[in-house]
Amino acid sequence: MAWRGYFVKWTKTECINSVSTVSRGSRFTLHPQQRCGFRKEARKPETWKRDRVIPEETGPPSEAADAVVSRKVVPPKSGPPPPGAAPRRTGKLFKPFMFTIGFTGCSFGAAAILQYESLKSRVKTAKDEAEQEKNGKASQDMTYWHNWWNQLTYFQKQVILLMSFVDDFWSSLTEGQQMATGIIAVNAVVLCCWRIPSMQRFMVKYFTANPASKTRCLPMLLSTFSHYSIIHMAANMYVLWTFSSSIVSLLGKEQFLAVYLSAGVISTMVSYLCKTSTGRLHPSLGASGAIMTVLAAVCTKMPEAKLGIILLPMVSFTAGNALKAIVAMDAAGLIMGWRLFDHAAHLGGALFGVWYVAYGHKLMWRKREPLVKAWHSMRSQAPGGRGRPGGSGGDGGRPGPPT
Repeated sequence: MAWRGYFVKWTKTECINSVSTVSRGSRFTLHPQQRCGFRKEARKPETWKRDRVIPEETGPPSEAADAVVSRKVVPPKSGPPPPGAAPRRTGKLFKPFMFTIGFTGCSFGAAAILQYESLKSRVKTAKDEAEQEKNGKASQDMTYWHNWWNQLTYFQKQVILLMSFVDDFWSSLTEGQQMATGIIAVNAVVLCCWRIPSMQRFMVKYFTANPASKTRCLPMLLSTFSHYSIIHMAANMYVLWTFSSSIVSLLGKEQFLAVYLSAGVISTMVSYLCKTSTGRLHPSLGASGAIMTVLAAVCTKMPEAKLGIILLPMVSFTAGNALKAIVAMDAAGLIMGWRLFDHAAHLGGALFGVWYVAYGHKLMWRKREPLVKAWHSMRSQAPGGRGRPGGSGGDGGRPGPPT
């Protein structure tokens, strides 16, 4: 019995020593703040814990665990959802839709006024030249310019000769190629802006079209001149250069510019509708929608024209068949969910081009007469305005519709 009592007493002593040892060993995992006598601040409940299951800790947390928790990425309260998220409400597209209608109407109205002013300026220039020839001032002007040229230095003459060469090259281009050159220059400037690191946030906000963005209206126009890849821009501008002469000869410079800008906005609006309905809210950019309008308009107006591929000159096909193939490919890409191109914008641009050549020209451009008359009457009433309309006789200074 004595041995038994001694054994029980020895067992209790060993258990107490082991518990104290474990408790002392567990203190080494505490935080430095706790060892120094500071109490650790209690964690605040966060909303992200509702959707995540966090196992309860049996002991004090370690420093590594706190570091991991402190580096968590909290989802932003507002911002575009990732691709594949639930579609947004279509009510978000009301402002873009109104912007599309308003911008299209303003574009064609401004084009009509610009054509009126251009025709008026041409008539006035022709009259001035005829009066100078009649009065014999041409010979006097030649003498004046000859004396002025002799007074210039060698460097000034070289600069003038270079400018004259550029002017001759510009004059050798057709009106369509001149319009395409201006559009290419604007796209090149925007492409250079994409290469400036400090402008990345600005470019993403205003030069990419995304229905999930807070800025949705202005990018509908600016993204038409935006390309991030040089290859993407080169391909689009080559197609524009190829069809520029044909489309400008059909519509005229002013009408072409209105159609091109309106096509960029309308194709982006169609893209917005498809992205919102499918929930694929990703940004897009490029002039493909507007260029598809140009291509579709030319192919619809001249369906028997022969086209070819630059890398395969032996292959040729009609413009009508080319348009059908492109529309079919974009329709298949839209249905199957291909993400290489913005197929909805391509289809929107192509359908707008076909519609405008078939019906839009008669409904919109040929009914600009009241606007031009109102502009002319306003110009005549302004200080310095002339009572004679545009200096062009009984036409009223109103430019006729292009054939």
